[in-house]
Order: sequence, then structure tokens, then C-alpha cells
Amino acid sequence: MRWLEALLSERFGGGWKLRLTNGRLELRCAGLEGLVVFDSMREIFAQPVSTIPCTSWSSERNIWPACISEPLPAPGLSELPGQLIEITGRVCYVKYDILGLVYWMLARIEEVGRIDLDCHQRFPAKASHAFRNAYLDRPIVDEWLLVLAKIMKRVWPALPIKSHVFTIRLSHDVDMPSRYAFANARTFLGRVARDLLGGNARSALLAPWIRAASSKRIHRLDPVNTFDWIMDNSEKRGLRSTFYFLCGRTNSKYDGDYDIGHPAILHLIKRIHLRGHLIGLHPSYDASLRCDVLQSEYGRLKDVCSTLGIEQPILGGRMHYLRWQHPATLLACNAIGLSYDSTLGYADQAGFRCGTCHPYQGFDPVLQQALELRIYPLIAMESSVMQPKYMGNDDPNSAMAVFDDLKQACKRVNGCFDVLWHNTSFMGWRKDVYTNCLR
Repeated sequence: MRWLEALLSERFGGGWKLRLTNGRLELRCAGLEGLVVFDSMREIFAQPVSTIPCTSWSSERNIWPACISEPLPAPGLSELPGQLIEITGRVCYVKYDILGLVYWMLARIEEVGRIDLDCHQRFPAKASHAFRNAYLDRPIVDEWLLVLAKIMKRVWPALPIKSHVFTIRLSHDVDMPSRYAFANARTFLGRVARDLLGGNARSALLAPWIRAASSKRIHRLDPVNTFDWIMDNSEKRGLRSTFYFLCGRTNSKYDGDYDIGHPAILHLIKRIHLRGHLIGLHPSYDASLRCDVLQSEYGRLKDVCSTLGIEQPILGGRMHYLRWQHPATLLACNAIGLSYDSTLGYADQAGFRCGTCHPYQGFDPVLQQALELRIYPLIAMESSVMQPKYMGNDDPNSAMAVFDDLKQACKRVNGCFDVLWHNTSFMGWRKDVYTNCLR
């Protein structure tokens, strides 16, 4: 209850109190007369499954001022009553468990203990209730909270509702800071060969020189050294990028090939900081399942930042390959002291995994405890949108359309459009798609 009360205060302002009475949830505003009663609480929102029913609600059909896109998905029910919201004096009766939905989505109840995972042990979008019921592209938590805000204004007309402003958050997982500098001999030769066969003869011919000249800083002609270009574009629009660096290896073929202590990487991190951008932790492949490894890598990042004179009041992370075991990874991130985590987006589909584009306080759904860790929901990763094995939008128009639709959905609820774009993914028309996201 306290977690939900704090969430409501963060979203709307004011002080809120929840009380369960005779199977009904009552919402009160501190110091004001009036009451909102949720008299259709659903135990189904405590179940870690993706097979719960789903219907939809049209606010206009139910004689309620439209404040969201119509119709609004309503997970948990196969049908809704004819009149969803009834107001009698200073009491409003709501016949849909809005706060149950908020809890189910934000605490990621449906992911607890799941075993239907992909080859990287990730819960896939296609197994989720949102994908199966065609609302993954909508921040339904935020939309239902807009409905709740309208209810609050009816019950408490003088109550000032806190306003929010649409923002864009840019982040970049640094899996490969250089195409040639840090790879072992076999991998280096393989990349050169692929570049030759793939039509990148100039890069391939320059590869030995780039490799030799990157002992202290990554050479400017390295094809994946896009860091200054990224920062230039962020700064033009008054944005700050966050760069997540790998800080260890766990003997996986999916780990990076660089060491964060290499002079060229230290130079890069320092340059990012001096330009006013942010550094974050990108744990190695298996660290999401091992708290001890996560702790060690986080400690190494802090040591590097300290050595370079970098002080950030907020230091967060994102799991490599978006690997996430719920709630174990959540608890590990909280235990080591990360300020926030930004893993919770799907790898196979862009969209609203948590049903929201607003940051929120993490919650342990097993022990029913609020956490210090903040969740920054990830809305879109470029690989999810464009890679053939995922959404497969392999032309600029279709890729832009996906990003634009998600950005507009975030704008409608004054949320944060959180975009992950790897430094290695700016070839050809992909640059245009990226810059379009920033407009």
C-alpha cells in the first residue's frame, strides 16, 4: 500500500492514503473531504501469468470526458460494466481495479518465476500479455492514471494535479567501442575479412593502421568510433547521452573484447564526462544472474570514475543483452547500490514492457517491499526495431514510423521516450532514423 501511495504522490503530488475495507480499496487525499472507491478489486493481478482476460473501455461511450486514446485496454476482465465510473456527491465509485493494474504492470508480476524464456534467458515480448492483446505499443498504466487524474479532479476540484513534461532520454550500450583496436588476432582478421566482402574495403585496408594507432585513444577513422557524433547531436538539442560501459567478462562469447582500464577507454570516458554526458554500468553477460560479479564490476566502474575525477550523483546501469531474471536481477541491482536500472524493455519488440514511460520506484513482488532502486523503462532499442530476427524494419520509412509512433505515445502522457542506440549502429540511413528520433 505504501509503495502505491508514494507512487501516486510522485505522479500527482499531494498526500494519498489507501485503505482496504470489506474487499474494497478506498483512496483518500490528505486534508480534503472526498473518497474514491475501487469496488472491483481483482485477485488476478497477483498472479504471475500472461493468460488473464482483457477487454477495452471507451470513455466516451461511458459518458466520461475523453483523456486517452480510444478504446483503452483493460486487462483483468473479459467485459466491463456499462457504467465504469459513478459519482455520488464527494464519493466516486470505480468498477475497474486501476491500482491493481498499476501494481501488476510496474512490479512485473507476470514475469515472476517464468520459464518460457528465449535463448538468452530473457522473458520475450511475444510471451507477454501486452503483446498477445495488442497493447504493447501503448503506455496503458499512464493512460489509466490519466483517467484517475480526471476522477481526482471531479472529487477534489480544488486539488492541483502535478504536471509532467515530455522528455527524451538517450542511452548507448558500449559493447564494441572500436571495431579493430581490442579484438584478439583471430577476431580482428575475421572482421577485416567481413569488411572486405561486405563492401567496406576502405575500413578493411585501414584496419591495421587504426589498430596500431589506438593505444592511447580510439582512432578517429575507426568505423564504430561514433561517440563525438552522438554527443554533437545530443548537445544540439539540449540533451545528454548516457554511455554504459562493460566492466568485466564472464567467459561468455557474448562479452565485450575491451578492458575498461585500457588507456584508450579511459580517454573516451574522460572525454564523455568533460562534455557533460553521463557514464553508466553495462554488466557482463552472466552478471545479471550473479550478484557477486555484479558487485565486482560496479566497484570497478566506481574506481575508474574516481581515478578520472568523475563524480556523478546518479550512477545506474543496464544489463548486457537486456538479460533480466525477475525479481532476482532487480534485487541484485538494488543490493549493490545502483541508483537506477534501465533494462526493462524487450529485446524482440519495442514498446512499453512496464506499461509506462515514467520512471518509478522499484518494488519486490515476492517480499512485497519497496526498493531504493529506480526503474527507467526502456521504450525502444534500435536492434529491436531494425534487426531481421526481431521486428525487421529494414528500411528508413518503416523504422521511422515505429519510433515516431512510440514517441507520440510518450508525448500524449507527458512521459520519457527512452531510446537505446548502440554506437555501432549508425551506418547509412540509420543515422537519419536516429536524428529523426531526437526531433
